[in-house]
Amino acid sequence: MSQGSIMAIEQFDAAIKWQADHAEEAGAPRTARIVRALAKVRESKTRVGHKMRNWPGLTLKDAMPLRIAGGLHFLQLCGADGRLAPVYAGEIIDQGAVDALVLQCVAAHDAALVPWLDGPPQTNEAGRSASIMAGLLWLAQRVTPRFELFEIGASAGVNTMMDRYRYGLGRTEVGPTEAPMRIEPQWRGNGAPPPAPCGFAIASVKGCDVAPIDLSDPDAAMRLKAYVWPDARARMERIDAAIALASERAPNLVKRDAADFVAEMLEREQLKGTTRALFHSIMWQYMPVPTQDRITALMEQAGARASPERPVAWISLETDPETFRHELTVRHWNGKNGDGRTVKLAHAHPHGAWVEWLPH
Repeated sequence: MSQGSIMAIEQFDAAIKWQADHAEEAGAPRTARIVRALAKVRESKTRVGHKMRNWPGLTLKDAMPLRIAGGLHFLQLCGADGRLAPVYAGEIIDQGAVDALVLQCVAAHDAALVPWLDGPPQTNEAGRSASIMAGLLWLAQRVTPRFELFEIGASAGVNTMMDRYRYGLGRTEVGPTEAPMRIEPQWRGNGAPPPAPCGFAIASVKGCDVAPIDLSDPDAAMRLKAYVWPDARARMERIDAAIALASERAPNLVKRDAADFVAEMLEREQLKGTTRALFHSIMWQYMPVPTQDRITALMEQAGARASPERPVAWISLETDPETFRHELTVRHWNGKNGDGRTVKLAHAHPHGAWVEWLPH
């Protein structure tokens, strides 16, 4: 796309087409049918349709189609309305029939669905932490391999529990062998991350979100599950496993503005021999540019103070706004030449199905 990016799609029809095509390419044709049906919803006389017609921002960047798709899935999951169950099961594939069922569902639950358009999807996907872990293993060869991690946009804190998961990353295994959550993305590309070095440890993990989800609250947990595409059984199983782990020990999660949280974490005393690392996944696009700029400035200022004994790092799994590919990048600072350069380590599936390790 010209000047712009795929993310800058404003026209509703173009955004619907792109989102549906993207879902199909990601192996979610049932979700694609629901998304395409939203074109009819927008034309309807419902409150949802009115709000969609008068959308004030960038339709795709705001993930507007996925907001209402999550609300529709919620109705089915909680038992409020089962008429879309055959669509989610892949039994009804005719787009006209899907359109009619979605319209009926929206009309029947109009008031309940309107609030789903008020905030972006909470797609807290444990599979994405495989890329973050791969980035940590790469970093561990270059900085002190004991990490103090903090996450922005942590949603329900699923990925702040990554120290409790077992990973299979190509030929590399890491994490507790008895972990109930095992994450093994298809590994692509040349090579794999190095094995964990001696002394590798995640000393602590803390996360923040402007609207954190409490996994111990059944309604909140159900809302999180509603954003999981119905085609993705493995993702639903991971959410259930994360909910069980959170019930044993809740993730360390606070309600905070992302930039304020980064400032707080960077101001804390850093132990000698520990790398302080920020990480985040598929959330950067939802933040205002001034917030992004402030976080970047804070990290670069902290990087300027870093030393071999107290390194600073930044691990990001985010969307390239031009290509819409999801890229794992790392920056680190330890007081040596070349500090702070961005290294692209991998491309990854948006929901963690595969990781493509790149030459670097």
